[in-house]
Amino acid sequence: MVRARRLGLLLGDQLSFNLDMLQVLDPQQDALLLAEVQEEARYVPHHPQKIVLIFSAMRHFAEALRERGWQVIYVTLDDPHNRGSIAGELHRWQAALEAQQVHVTECGEWRLEQALRDSGLDLHWHADRRFLCSRAEFAAWAKGRTQLRMELFYRQMRKRSGLLLEPDGSPVGGAWNFNSDNRKALPRGVRGPFPARFAQDPITRQVIALVGERFTDHYGRLEGFDYPVTHAEAQALWAHFLQFSLAAFGDYQDAMAEGEPYLFHARISAALNIGLLDLRELCADVDSAYRQGHVPLNAAEGFIRQLIGWREYVRGIYWLCMPDYAGLNAFGNQRALPGFYWTGHTRMRCMAQAIVQTLELGYAHHIQRLMVTGNFALLAGIAPPAICEWYLAVYMDAFDWVELPNTLGMVMHADGGYLGSKPYCASGKYIQRMSDHCRHCEYRVDRAVEEDACPFNALYWHFLMRHREPLSGNPRMSLTYRNLQGMSEERRAALWQRGEDLLARLDAGEAL
Repeated sequence: MVRARRLGLLLGDQLSFNLDMLQVLDPQQDALLLAEVQEEARYVPHHPQKIVLIFSAMRHFAEALRERGWQVIYVTLDDPHNRGSIAGELHRWQAALEAQQVHVTECGEWRLEQALRDSGLDLHWHADRRFLCSRAEFAAWAKGRTQLRMELFYRQMRKRSGLLLEPDGSPVGGAWNFNSDNRKALPRGVRGPFPARFAQDPITRQVIALVGERFTDHYGRLEGFDYPVTHAEAQALWAHFLQFSLAAFGDYQDAMAEGEPYLFHARISAALNIGLLDLRELCADVDSAYRQGHVPLNAAEGFIRQLIGWREYVRGIYWLCMPDYAGLNAFGNQRALPGFYWTGHTRMRCMAQAIVQTLELGYAHHIQRLMVTGNFALLAGIAPPAICEWYLAVYMDAFDWVELPNTLGMVMHADGGYLGSKPYCASGKYIQRMSDHCRHCEYRVDRAVEEDACPFNALYWHFLMRHREPLSGNPRMSLTYRNLQGMSEERRAALWQRGEDLLARLDAGEAL
């Protein structure tokens, strides 16, 4: 084995040539380590396609690094000497290479970073500058604020980045946020473009065979994997979105439709989160597309807001508040996750569509997650750790830094409003407005207390009644509580009883 002066660790979500660590280390004297380990693949039952994506992208990235002159140590999952953990492999290879130093980049998960800090290794840490806002910068922004609101943070990121600004520093279009223009339902007859798909090369097929042997007990279908696993393929996926979808993304980003899993969404979050795409380049492309007149402002601003606003904001909250954040449960929810979250076997059409789609693709867009599967979990009082683990396991783009604040904070309001100013709760009327699912459902969305009534309706009012004390004083919910108060006592009692019956059926293991 060739010796190395220094050893650099690259994790499966750090597949970027722009890492600070790669600028510090020397290909002529140092070595890089990438390792597929059981601990990372199994700490939650990750979707098989998610494991394929990460392992295949890691193997392709290792080859690209070798082509650039790096000495790369690559440990496959089936290596008989594999120690099963990242820390274990670092210990093994530092000793084997007699490396004087070990360099690592900030992790995407508190759990793994803590394991490395507790490993007994003398590690040289590098900031992850793929993000616009560092952990320290976010902490400085948050200091002294009683509430952390994304909109204020987003404006600061816009000013800092120069995106969609006039020469005088004001926002183009005269407003910072065009969210009100991003909520149109999909008109009948409108369909999204044919999605970009990527063929499986020999490396990916080899990984699929490995995952098929090792992870048969994990939720999700392995067949049909077509995600980009190289930087070039990720760029092709991005180019496809710019050409065929971005212009309509602004109008229909919240829409849902039968048989349309992607609509006008970019489907790039998994590639971005593992390092195959660069945030700054994506935002510059969108800014340019708007300025050249190729896309409307609500599309460009809506997309950039998701990247430099919300994405950076939730990462900042994660690192500011962990590890205590993961244990928050403001509503005291204790209900187990219903079994149909793992099968899709439910009469609720919107839930079945979102869950089966997730089973097949490892994908659902943000409204399916927030206002369908997430909304149901909120209304039903599911224990936050159970639904957080489900989201982390089943989605291709889910890493703890982005999944936990989105699920625990935004979906479940389990942080008591620290991340979001109100719970994102809704009755079936929202789903009817934003999708065509209700037209195909066995339940009636126009009913609330009858046996064939949409379960979302009674559960919505039941949720509001059982949490009246902490929520009724929220200014953003005052109208909702006035509507509840304006109901007759008999109506409130009927809604409460229907909610009780539905929750009892969940507790008995029924699928609804």
